[in-house]
Formats: sequence, C-alpha cells, structure tokens
Amino acid sequence: MKKIILLGFSLLFSFVTWSQETLTLEDIYKNGTYRSKGYGPVRWMKDNKGYSTVERNTTVGGRDIIKYEAKSGARKVLVSAKQLIPKGQSKPLSISNYQWSSDNSKLLIFTNTRKVWRYHTRGDYWVLDMKTGKLTQLGKPIERTTMMFAKFSPDATRVGFVSKNNIYVENIASGKSTQITFDGSTAIINGTFDWVYEEELSCRDGFRWSPDGTQIAYWQSDTEGVGTFYMINNTDSIYSKPIPLPYPKVGTTNSAVKVGVVSAKGGTTKWFDIPGDPRNNYLARMDFIPNSNEVMIQQLNRKQNTNTVRVGNTKTMSLHTILVDKDDAWLDIHDNIMWLENEKYFTWTSEKDGYLHLYKVSRDGKKMTTITTGNIDVVRINCIDPKSGYVYYTASPENYTQRYLYRSKINGKSKPERVSPANQSGQHSYQISANAKFAIHGFQNASTPNTISLINLQKHKTIRVLEANTEIKQKVAKLNLTPKEFLKVDIGDAVFDAWMIKPKDFNPNKKYPIVFYVYGEPAGSTVQDNWGGGDLWHQYLAQQGYVVMSIDNRGTRTPRGRDWRKSVYGQIGILAAHDQAAAAKKIFKTYSFIDTNNVGIWGWSGGGQMTMNCLFRYPDVYTAGLAVAFVADQRLYDNIYQERYMGLLEENKANYIAGSPISHAKKLEGDLMIIHGTGDDNVHYQSFERMANELIKHNKMFDMMAYPNRDHGIRGGNTSYHLRQTMIKYWKKVFSKKKDFVKVKQ
Repeated sequence: MKKIILLGFSLLFSFVTWSQETLTLEDIYKNGTYRSKGYGPVRWMKDNKGYSTVERNTTVGGRDIIKYEAKSGARKVLVSAKQLIPKGQSKPLSISNYQWSSDNSKLLIFTNTRKVWRYHTRGDYWVLDMKTGKLTQLGKPIERTTMMFAKFSPDATRVGFVSKNNIYVENIASGKSTQITFDGSTAIINGTFDWVYEEELSCRDGFRWSPDGTQIAYWQSDTEGVGTFYMINNTDSIYSKPIPLPYPKVGTTNSAVKVGVVSAKGGTTKWFDIPGDPRNNYLARMDFIPNSNEVMIQQLNRKQNTNTVRVGNTKTMSLHTILVDKDDAWLDIHDNIMWLENEKYFTWTSEKDGYLHLYKVSRDGKKMTTITTGNIDVVRINCIDPKSGYVYYTASPENYTQRYLYRSKINGKSKPERVSPANQSGQHSYQISANAKFAIHGFQNASTPNTISLINLQKHKTIRVLEANTEIKQKVAKLNLTPKEFLKVDIGDAVFDAWMIKPKDFNPNKKYPIVFYVYGEPAGSTVQDNWGGGDLWHQYLAQQGYVVMSIDNRGTRTPRGRDWRKSVYGQIGILAAHDQAAAAKKIFKTYSFIDTNNVGIWGWSGGGQMTMNCLFRYPDVYTAGLAVAFVADQRLYDNIYQERYMGLLEENKANYIAGSPISHAKKLEGDLMIIHGTGDDNVHYQSFERMANELIKHNKMFDMMAYPNRDHGIRGGNTSYHLRQTMIKYWKKVFSKKKDFVKVKQ
C-alpha cells in the first residue's frame, strides 16, 4: 500500500513537473513562442455597416481583401488575391497597404516596400479598377521602389506620388505621368521631409490634393546648411562606407521649410509668405479645409511654446492668423482637427486650462468653446460624430495606468460619460465606425493578452470575438508567472505610480537584489496596466531571483494634467533622476526583502540616459547600471526633441550640461555596462564613444558591447536574442559578487 501511494505521488509530481513550462530567452526572442496575434488592419466601409480586412488566400498565396457585415458577420471577398496577379506573373502582389478611392471604384495597392528610417514608406503602387478588373502598375517610367505616399485625386482619375524628392501626377487611364516639381535633389526635398521632421513631428507624407483636384499643396525642405552626421558601415565591404545623414543637433541650423501650391497639371509653384525665419520655425501641419481652396497651416516657433494657426488662400496666396496657442513650457501637435457645421467650426486640442481638452473653434478663430470638461486629460480622440452630437475619447482620470473610453457632447453641455464597462479593469482601445454604432474593441491588462472583439458601441455589447489569443493565454498560464503588482510610492511632495514583479517562490524573509527599469522622459511611460507582450523580459529577470520594479517620475507622459507633465521643463535628467532616487529610498524603507547592496537600474534611449544619471549621481542608492542606446550629452541629440523639453541652448546651457550623464561620469562607483548599435540614426553611436572616452579619462572600469550597423532598436536576425543574453550575463555577474542575498534573515 505504501508503495502504491509513493508511486501515485511520483506520478503526480511528474505530471506537475511536465505541465510546468520554463521561460527561456530562446522562446521569447528567437522562437516567437509567446507572440500574440492581432486582427486586421480594419477599414470601416463608407456605409458604416461593415468593414474590410485582409486574409490569407490558401489557394494562390497572397491575401484577399474581405468585407464583413457588422451585424450578421456575412463574409464577402471584395478583392481576391487572384485579381492581384500581374499579367505574365504567377504570384499575387503582396499587400503592404491599400486605399479605396472616394467612390470605391478603384483600389490602390502599396507593395514591394523599402524602409526609410523608421517606416516602410517607399515602394511600388498598383491600381485595380473594380469595374473592369484591370490591374495597372503606376509610375512605369519611374525607378522601381522609389515611389512614396501615392494617393487618389478626389475624382479618382489620377494618382499623385513622390519619387526622389519630386512630385508626380499620373493619369490612370492613359498611364501618362506628369512631373510637377523639378528641383528635388539630395538637398531639396519636395512632398516629404528630412529626418528630424519625420522623427519628432511625425511628418512623412508631404503633399495634399485640393478638394476640387485642380491643385496640390506641398512642403519643401532645403537641407543646405544642416550639419551632416556620418555613420560608418564597416561590415559590408573591405573598405568602410560613410552614410551621410543631415541631422540638426541642439542649437544648430535647421532645414528651411516652406509651403507652396502648384497646378496638378504642372507649372510654376506659388509660395506662401509665412512670417518668421524658415530655419527657426516649424511648419508642423498643413491641410486643405474641406470644400474650399484654403489651407490651414500650423507654425511652431523654435522653442515650440507658440503655435500660430493661419489660413492661406491657394488662389490669392493671402494669409491670415486665426488662432495662437501658447504655453510656458512646450506645446504638442495634435491631429484631432475635424470641421463641423459646413466648415463653420473646427475642433482643437489644448492644455490651456491645465488639462488636455477638446475645443470647438469658429472658422475665424474668434469663438472657442470647451467640448470636454473637468479634471480629465483627453489621451486620444477616437471618433467625432456630429450626427449624434458626441465625441468619443480615451481617458483615465482615476487610474493613470489604465485607459477607458468616454464620451461628451460636442456642445459641451455634458459631463464626461464612461463608455467602457466597469468590470474590465485595464486598457481599452477602439476603432469606431464613423456613425459611432460599431467598434473594433481591444481589451488587455498586465495579466491578459489583447482580446479583440466587434461590439455594438451604444450598448458596449460584444457581437463576436475576432481574436481571443487563447493559445498565448494557455502558453503563458503554464509558465506560472509572478503577477505584476501595481502600487503607489509617496516621496512627500509627489506620489508616483509603480509596478513590482517578485521572484518565483518569493520568501519575504529573504533578501533579494532589485533591478529598476526606467525611462523617465516626457515622450513615454513605463508604468502601464497593459499586456506589453507579457513583459517577459522582466519576468525572466524575476525568475533569476531578482525583484524588478519600474516607477513613473514627474514629467512622464501620463494623463495626470499639464503641471505633472511639464514640471520637468528645462531640467531633463535632473528632476527625474532625483525622483527616481527618492522613490528608490522610500521603497527600501517600505520593503525589508530588498538587498540594498545589490541595486540595479537599466533603460533604453532616454532610459539609458536616466540610468547613468541615477547611477553616477546617486551612488548611495544604485550599485549597478545597464544603459542601452543612450544619449550621453543632450547637446548631441536632435534639436526638435531636446529643445522642446529643455528650451534653447543659449538660454539654458547650464541645465543641458547638468542633465547630461557625461557630466557626472567621473562619479561612477558601481558597475556599469553600456550597449549601442553603431548604425543608430536616432541616438548616434557618437554618444557611446564619448561616454567610453570620458570613463577612460577618469580611470573608471566598465563593460561595453557594440552591435555593428544595428539601428536604435538593436534588432535583426539573431540580434535581439544575443542582446538579451548579453544583458542577463551582466546582471548575473554583478549580483554574484555578493552571495548573501539568498540567506534567511536572522
């Protein structure tokens, strides 16, 4: 009997052991084992009764464009992959993106794409005539894969596009392409933008059709005089190859940018005479006002604390100012403009009352009324529905780590009304039909992969689940991960959101090393109640026996009001490092299981900069740091980003220096590892070499790893896997110096 019992116990133990999976770096970064699925891309149809998406065609390969009716779920193939097989070829076009003409009679396919800095914006375009089934390649005289930002004219008879910094218009029926700008070169950019406009102002597509299709308005950038940064490719040939990049660093010369108008048939461009030095102001947005020959142009001054909105007449080229928005710190650009009541009013987003709100402004700018009200930040505008009289937006006034859908009346006569259900705690996303009756709804939190559903928005009732990510949920459940705990850290003059992951088999009577994950700058936030791929890297760290934490200091991008976000103005790297260190000290006092002799901190990009600022300036708090793709000296970074948050160099030089980790490198006492990609076009490898040089100068020992030709993401091929192995090897080394962290306290 005893033997049987022991055998049964043995079998049970074997089952438990077998069913328990082990989290490995190979599965996270090499095998894609825990990669969750999305759905789409989804495009709501003009009638708002259904949507289109793309699905794999198992017969001929490629993808079909499918239409689904929202209510019934009825499926219809709008465009079969078979229709996208060019004459004389055997395979269908690969759909990287697609757009319908305004009357849905034609389909524009973007394919064979190439990456331009961050995104695949260059490639080839084809048009499918839905009535005749004819598939036509555009730009045949143009060099392949050089076409960018193609779009239909309003009447769908022509397509405009950019190639090699010039703008073209092609007649679809005849196939004739007309070049309408001719001065495009390596220095003159027409219809698209230089690196810094793309990176920091999200400007990529640089031309617009007029509503009547007779004109094209476009940006032109003159990069002459902008400093050239040279990256070096040392791996692809026996001689190194310099890669030139016009890149304006802090305090240096910008491109001269202007807006012009040219006939869609070609001719001479007329230029708006916009006040101000074109190299010391930014033309951040430009678009036609619907049903008019007028464009709205937004101009930011160099300090980015004033946004002047002008209306320009493309026939007379006259300009008049309708709105000036100002802030003592900086202004962000928002793409929430919608014209209302036959273009008599437009929507505008501003923080002028202390919170980010949506306003309704008269066309002449003389009348402005508030749409959203209260101590609530509008994180995102999801839908403006004039017919029902509501605007739907994302906000989270009570829990800054979460996101919910709210709505308010466009007339401003209602309090914010929460639409997302109360029993789904976490983050919600919505892609809403134009009439606000249906939505593609995503729900996730720190322990739940994204569940994507089609819902009746008015009742917030699920019609059907589109992607449940059941397989990933099951795989992750087998890992028996330690839940991410959300908490508050009160340092006296501020209260921060934070999260903590404890080691597996956690024992509160033991001492554990701690690793802080930091970003800390105004461009983002690390403490969010979302899935984030399960945050498996930090779960992996916790399984090595470390406590892992992250804290959102003052100045991070969270919906806590203007004053929270802009308290960091002029002191990047200074206030945040103070907040992080003060929060760490409070945590040490609160949790006795933390080994204060083994305190690590790590971050990427701005977080790498913050890592070193904390490690160098607060050696009494941190014993080890790992900085990836960091800015060593803020004066080395691009001017739009750094000047936005720090002001002009000549006005704030002392804080530029004080906030840069290179200024404090001589104070290093603990362990440090620095990692960078040599092909980083964003935060240049120059920062890495300058920091290494400064540490050597002061005889400071450190570890380092450079990844040849890798960009800011340090990825590609086996890179991500190798990088994480390098990182964990470092943490094991620095935390193995002291073995007493596993001993039970007496």
